[in-house]
Amino acid sequence: MAKFVVSYVVLFLFCIFQKSNAASASYNVIKFGAKPDGKTDSTQPFLKAWSAACSSASPSTIYVPKGRYLLKATVFRGPCKNKITVQIDGTLVAPTDYRALGNSGYWILFIKVNRVSVFGGTLDAKGAGFWACRKSGQNCPVGARSITFNWANDILISGLTSINSQSMHLVINSCNNVLVRNVRVIAPDQSPNTDGIHVQTSTGVTITGSTLQTGDDCISIGPSTRNMLMSSIKCGPGHGISIGSLGKDFNEGGVENITLTNSIFSGSDNGVRIKSWARPSNGFVRNVVFQNLIMKNVRNPIIVDQNYCPNNQGCPRQSSGVKISQVTYRNIQGTSASPEAVTFDCSPSNPCRGIKLQDIKLTYMNTAATSSCKNIGGTSSGVLMPESCI
Repeated sequence: MAKFVVSYVVLFLFCIFQKSNAASASYNVIKFGAKPDGKTDSTQPFLKAWSAACSSASPSTIYVPKGRYLLKATVFRGPCKNKITVQIDGTLVAPTDYRALGNSGYWILFIKVNRVSVFGGTLDAKGAGFWACRKSGQNCPVGARSITFNWANDILISGLTSINSQSMHLVINSCNNVLVRNVRVIAPDQSPNTDGIHVQTSTGVTITGSTLQTGDDCISIGPSTRNMLMSSIKCGPGHGISIGSLGKDFNEGGVENITLTNSIFSGSDNGVRIKSWARPSNGFVRNVVFQNLIMKNVRNPIIVDQNYCPNNQGCPRQSSGVKISQVTYRNIQGTSASPEAVTFDCSPSNPCRGIKLQDIKLTYMNTAATSSCKNIGGTSSGVLMPESCI
């Protein structure tokens, strides 16, 4: 399955770079009036540069030199005539007043674009004011995701740094063939809903070589996500890498063909988690591989929670309809921050099936950790610490 996903990447890279020798146009945002002082509103100059690049018949580059550029809520809309490279050597800065981004839910949005590459740069969303509003219980805006790709295909995001997003840092929604590599996401561990990377309704997404330090999931995987590969991820602090939460709606697309490999979790609340609401749903999770993972002081290194019911609203005394099957956990080792390192709390009406544990070595305070299983079927082999409860 991993080979199947990797083939997407190879095809995608070919598509991105096959015309690298073609004549290209370059558009410097400063020539359109952007000011690198971090104070002057540069939204319109950026949009003018985008318009020029988008209408170019040849491949084009939008160049953002060193400096700080103040941007309000900005939509880069396609479709465009040819591929576009956005080279950012500077920092994009959100308004200090979090209310300036309004209730749109986004700060920087790419929509209906194909063959767009974003290289380098830093996004500074200045989210602390918004988090304080949330914490105080005031009437706050919905919160802006820092950078979002909606209905986009053949996308490359490389070397980007995102700090202090109001909510999710990078969102990939309804996209095909996306490569995210060498990105850094940084937010305090108590910042609410600051997921590092959120993927949903997308096919062929690869995330590699990235460091994700957040107040929520390092990577969250939503409904209708298929053929996704994650490798060489450093996660923590944060809530781990999560499939879900799923099953909030009855009619929901499933999640399948997901691989996470060669990654490290440090001080995160969870390691690898599958989470679904305790309510009826026709959703599913299948063909998932978690392998070659290191846990360092992780509270729940391996967890399936099919009884998610925040504040006991809308789901008490129900069970999850999400069907979880064919999930493999292979070569996962390290330390748990709690006595129970492996937790399978599966649905009583739709038990987990085809769960495989192979070579698991997780300890708690230099002793063997424990495991618990509810409503689960599967197999276990190799070195198993804690002892398998399957």
